[in-house]
Amino acid sequence: MAETVKQKEAVAIVRNAKISPTKVRQVINLIRGKDVGVALAILQGLNKRAARIVEKLLKSAIANAELKDMDIDNLYIKEIRADKGLVLKRYIPRAYGRATPIKRRYSHIYIKLAER
Repeated sequence: MAETVKQKEAVAIVRNAKISPTKVRQVINLIRGKDVGVALAILQGLNKRAARIVEKLLKSAIANAELKDMDIDNLYIKEIRADKGLVLKRYIPRAYGRATPIKRRYSHIYIKLAER
C-alpha cells in the first residue's frame, strides 16, 4: 500500500464575527483558491466591511503558517468558508400595535492555507 504524505496546513478561525454570512461570502468568493499575496492585494482594494475582517483572518493564518515553518511565498488558500453563527432576535414596534422582528446575524469564518 502506498503511504500518503500529509501536507502541512495552517488554519485560522474567527467565530461570531458581527456580520452576516451572506455578506462575507461575497468577499471570500473573490479570493478562494488564490495565492496569499494576490488575495491580500484583492482584499486591500475592496471597499467592504467584510474585507477588513477576512484580511485580518488571512494575516493570522499566515502568521500560523510561519510558526509551522511553511514557505510563505508558496502559500495559497486551500479552503475558505463562512458558516452561520448566532442570530440575535429583537423586535421593533410598528404602526397599529404590531411588532416587526429584527435578526442580527453573526458568522463563523474558517480559512485553511497550504503550500503549492
